[in-house]
Amino acid sequence: MPEGPGSATTADSGPSAVRTWAPLITLWLIWGTTFLGTSAMVQTMPPLLAAGSRYFVGGVLLAIILAVIHGPRVLAVNRRQLGATAFAGIGIIGIWSALVALSLQHIPGGVAALIGATVPLWMVLLQVASGQHIGWRTSLGVAIGIVGVGAMLLPGGIAPLGDESPAAIAFWSAAMIVASMTYAYFSWRSRTLDLPANTLVTTVYQLLWGGLAVVIAGLVIGERPAPQDYSAVSWAGFWWLVFASIIGYGAYTYLLQNVPLPLVSTFAFVNPVVAVILGWLLLSEPISRSVIIGLAVVLSGTALVVLGEQRRTPAAA
Repeated sequence: MPEGPGSATTADSGPSAVRTWAPLITLWLIWGTTFLGTSAMVQTMPPLLAAGSRYFVGGVLLAIILAVIHGPRVLAVNRRQLGATAFAGIGIIGIWSALVALSLQHIPGGVAALIGATVPLWMVLLQVASGQHIGWRTSLGVAIGIVGVGAMLLPGGIAPLGDESPAAIAFWSAAMIVASMTYAYFSWRSRTLDLPANTLVTTVYQLLWGGLAVVIAGLVIGERPAPQDYSAVSWAGFWWLVFASIIGYGAYTYLLQNVPLPLVSTFAFVNPVVAVILGWLLLSEPISRSVIIGLAVVLSGTALVVLGEQRRTPAAA
């Protein structure tokens, strides 16, 4: 799983229904497939190098497309905007993609997506911490969501991949919680940054910064590229994720700049449904009873949060 990805300023009337729902539905579907793509990619590719490269390549391709269509000057940004895109790109893309790629070697993609469904809950808590009032629906949704995640993480609650120990499952599940928390924080924080007015230009720089940071992290811990050893399945996952980086993150960047944050955050509770179903159908990932229960509980709580926030103030940031 972005605003410049966030400008704090939005038009009074907001975007039209089509310009709101078209990118939002795109985000729901595209990002729902990324957990499956990442699971396939890391089967034979080093997780951090692969995760970082797919974002970096996506950024380069998008930059080329923009330069061809609008001329190279469209990519010009000032020093402040360059720093802002680095902050948002590394914070949102870098931390999230690194932890997801590592976690998916130990827990199923559907479960990782389910834990990622807590992103809206953390966003609401950030709003509370910043002094904003929240209604009873939002408060109840946060409580339900936290209970659901807690129940899912109890011993035996997550079906392992291979011979993973309970300790490893717990550790990497906790890593996904950290990824969700940082994703929420940097998405929320980035709405106040001075980012390029063109959301696609913002997307380019965030993809480049985030991808580069993860590649460097992979090299530091000793990962090395070996393309001759990568399977066709991993290559397919990689190139699908490059496409998803451009389309999905471009949609996310636009939404964060133009649509209320609670509505944007709905991607987090739609994605797990797509991820669990695709993981079960295509990768034979297990769906335990506890995962199904956790999915229902977390999604119910998160949906309640979003509905509560929309009723409270459609223009909430």
